[in-house]
Amino acid sequence: MPTGGQLVGEALAKEGVRVVFTLCGGHILPIYEGCLDHDIRVIDVRHEQTAAFAADGWARVTGDVGVAAVTAGPGVCNSLTAIVNARNSDSPVVVIGGQAETGRQDQGGLQETPHVRILEPVTKWAQSCAQAKRLPEFVSDAFRHASTPRTGPAFLEIPWDVLFDEVAAEGVDWKAASRSRTPVWAHPDEVRRAAEILAAAERPAVIAGTSLRWSTDPAGLRALADILHAPVYLNSLARGALPPDHPYFLALSRRKALEDADVVLDFGAPFDFRLGYGQAPAIAADARVIMADVAGDTIGHNRAVDVGLVGDVGIIARQLAASLKGLPVREPMAWLDRLRSIESAKRAKLDSEAGSDLRPVHALRLAREIDRFAGDDTIIVGDGGNIVAGGSKIIRAPWPGSWLDPGRFGCLGMGLPFALAAKLARPEKRVLAFLGDGAFGISGMEVDTLVRHGVPVVAVIGNDGAWAQIRGPQIGLYGETHAVATRLGEATRYDEMAKALGGHGEFVDDPGDIGSAIDRAFVSGKPAVVNVLVDPASNVGTGSYVM
Repeated sequence: MPTGGQLVGEALAKEGVRVVFTLCGGHILPIYEGCLDHDIRVIDVRHEQTAAFAADGWARVTGDVGVAAVTAGPGVCNSLTAIVNARNSDSPVVVIGGQAETGRQDQGGLQETPHVRILEPVTKWAQSCAQAKRLPEFVSDAFRHASTPRTGPAFLEIPWDVLFDEVAAEGVDWKAASRSRTPVWAHPDEVRRAAEILAAAERPAVIAGTSLRWSTDPAGLRALADILHAPVYLNSLARGALPPDHPYFLALSRRKALEDADVVLDFGAPFDFRLGYGQAPAIAADARVIMADVAGDTIGHNRAVDVGLVGDVGIIARQLAASLKGLPVREPMAWLDRLRSIESAKRAKLDSEAGSDLRPVHALRLAREIDRFAGDDTIIVGDGGNIVAGGSKIIRAPWPGSWLDPGRFGCLGMGLPFALAAKLARPEKRVLAFLGDGAFGISGMEVDTLVRHGVPVVAVIGNDGAWAQIRGPQIGLYGETHAVATRLGEATRYDEMAKALGGHGEFVDDPGDIGSAIDRAFVSGKPAVVNVLVDPASNVGTGSYVM
């Protein structure tokens, strides 16, 4: 008779799971047996936060549900930050957590913790299963909640005795697939109203955010851009929805475009701190706003909208494109020329700084060298503060999922976990993690995970010896002598750490050596750390996140 753990493994296999990220614990050992029974790869990491981060990274790269299994108490609690990060990016993740024995709960069992009560506010669904025969049902429910709009993390708690319990096969209820993948279309009358507003706009601006990544048709945005002729700006997971050379894709003029637009079309980019909460001056007070999102909870939040479109945002973009074909669309050439002029001036300044040959390396020169590796065959993961904020203005994202960053939660330490998941999910791609030295320190021991599992990821560290995004404002507010808790070791040899763990490591302080060092890192076929000494003065105030 199968154990509860074997039922979990079979249920995961039926959901199409290929990899489970974990850190071992006695409460969840039977799950590993179930995974091995069904050829599900078990990737053990060095911290439970990494396991949940990696599940999130898997989801962002593949569009499918990522899975982590963590032990009770500290294991579940350690995964909490990564779960919240997934919730903030609508990332479909299932985290399975152990729990103390059912019959001993409330008596002080080992690592007993009220997981469900803790996780309910930050997940779409959090439940505990008390009967082994119902485990397939609960696993199915977790996946259904995680993968249906609005997507997000789900948590399933399973007490250890339920996982060890044996169940007669005939007593198990295997639920039929109950998830709908049918894309949702916006109401045609609302689409028509939005199209009429867009057709008459003199200064339209389009911005797309995370919801586009979870669309069944992200290419719909390109179809709209080709007929609307409006500037398009992409946040975070939407990056790559338009290729870098698309004539209507702009990046550096976003602030001015939103400040002066007469119509703003927003595809799933919430009016949070990144967009000035939707208020002037970040978005013009008299601008008409059209907002599309997969659910209605964000529409009208912080800013009233003229038209709200609920549905799959990629599909809505196609609906708008089709509706615009029957209307006389105004071509805002003067508006585009003005924004392209701003774009060109800012690009020229960035290019000048990125061409610096100074030593230590200018932060933007490092970004330029990394950009040389961007392309159809590479996934780049950004993890850090100023180093990634500046780099995001230079490093291209040619396709959806080719650039990964923390998102609006601003959670550091996800770089190596995301890179681990990306390489496992897309082994044919090169994976490069671009990290600040502070961010690397949060999950640096995962180099050991990469080595043990033979996952050849290249980590490029911009090492300026500080938490630069915080240190700069701190010095401005309180002065150098009161700048505490923001300094890191100078020229710390993270590359030697990688070599000690069995990987490849190189130290670089000359900008002319960066490209060849990264080349050698990839050629090594090992997990690698290229540790680049960055001039701190070049890495202060490079910009805020473009996410």
